[in-house]
Amino acid sequence: MFKHILVPVDGSDTALAAVDKAAGLAKVFGSAVSIIYVIDPYPFTGVGADFAYGQDQYLGAATAEANSAVQVAAERVAASGIQADTRVIESHTVWRGILEAAETAGADLLVMGSHGRRGLEKLVLGSVTQSVISRAKITTMVVRSDSPE
Repeated sequence: MFKHILVPVDGSDTALAAVDKAAGLAKVFGSAVSIIYVIDPYPFTGVGADFAYGQDQYLGAATAEANSAVQVAAERVAASGIQADTRVIESHTVWRGILEAAETAGADLLVMGSHGRRGLEKLVLGSVTQSVISRAKITTMVVRSDSPE
């Protein structure tokens, strides 16, 4: 039913719950799995005189975190007997990077975690998952985690 599953991760327990769900689906359907981490290279555009120095530090830390997150996710998928492709990509908005990666990979299913933010936190922080599901042209499964984020 699904030939290619794309799983965006961010290193959270909720993302790992989505990874586990995607691995299970891949076993059932014989699907290929791609795991991505999207880095926003411009999270604080225009902040202060030391912006360039801060930007380099941020990108280095973000890339290290991204590589770690996709490695952990890939190991988890491999433990279920499935091999996954991994990529770290940059996009000005995370949701846009996810949708572009899905299109580029030819994915027909997105499996992603939801942090389940509510109230003011959701209004202030927004929701990558909400942005993706409101714009996705492919089936999108949202996986919730019982652990608090």
